[in-house]
Amino acid sequence: MSGVIWLALDGVGHPEDAPSGSVWEQDLPTLRPIIDAGLALDTTLGVAGLPQSGTGQSCWLTGQDAVRRMGKGGAGEHFGPHPGPTLQALLRESALPVRLKQAGLSAALLNFYPQGYFAAHAKRPRYGCFPFSFLAAGLALNPPDLPSISPTLGLRYGSPWTATQTLSELAHAGEEVARAAQHRDLLVLDLWLSDLLGHEGKPDAPPELGAAGRRYMQHLDAFLGGVLGAGGRAVISSDHGNFEDLRVKSHTTARVPFAGSGVDLGRPRDIMQAGAVMAGWFGLLERVGG
Repeated sequence: MSGVIWLALDGVGHPEDAPSGSVWEQDLPTLRPIIDAGLALDTTLGVAGLPQSGTGQSCWLTGQDAVRRMGKGGAGEHFGPHPGPTLQALLRESALPVRLKQAGLSAALLNFYPQGYFAAHAKRPRYGCFPFSFLAAGLALNPPDLPSISPTLGLRYGSPWTATQTLSELAHAGEEVARAAQHRDLLVLDLWLSDLLGHEGKPDAPPELGAAGRRYMQHLDAFLGGVLGAGGRAVISSDHGNFEDLRVKSHTTARVPFAGSGVDLGRPRDIMQAGAVMAGWFGLLERVGG
């Protein structure tokens, strides 16, 4: 059986919690049926405030309550975007790539990182949770023997976020990733452009922002279509809400998707429990907790 391809979306709330006119309201023939058949999970874990990427992604990666690791006296705190010392220690010990490597299984992060990224982090290391976790496992970024995928999924980084790849090119990239997954246990894409676009939100957001958001979802749909069309197994997650409501700049408390094809989602209620479910796919369930 082929490995799992994890599309880790950043800041994408579930369509059931999105306002009218959101980026979800369009024809997404591959993505939307999978999302609708999946689960909508809590990201707050009972802690007040707006969920953040540092704690949210750590919950997914470890299956543990990273939110309660923060704050004083076990009160909990949403923290991010980058993991600080407390979350870094948790990820070094319990992140899924670390545990897979220890178990003799294989994992890789497929994001393409330009040379400027490495130069900047050499001066001031501020890795996000996903690259930090793979580096903690001793796994290289930009693995040379695997497809290299832009996390912007074929859009330019800045406004007006025009397309640099066609839908057919993205579908072909998805096919390449599915073929690569035949020889790996886990392949991950950390797809953060959605959060960047979400932080551009405001009540009078320009039309090009909404157009870019819809285009990004179309590109995600095409890429996922390529993955599944080539027989890949995929899981889709998100760390918190944001992008689903472009009327606001901040994160939201919207529930997030946990959906997939070829995987057993179980019955988690929140992102911590879903992280434990994912660990269980690789026989690692006994090593994660609440």
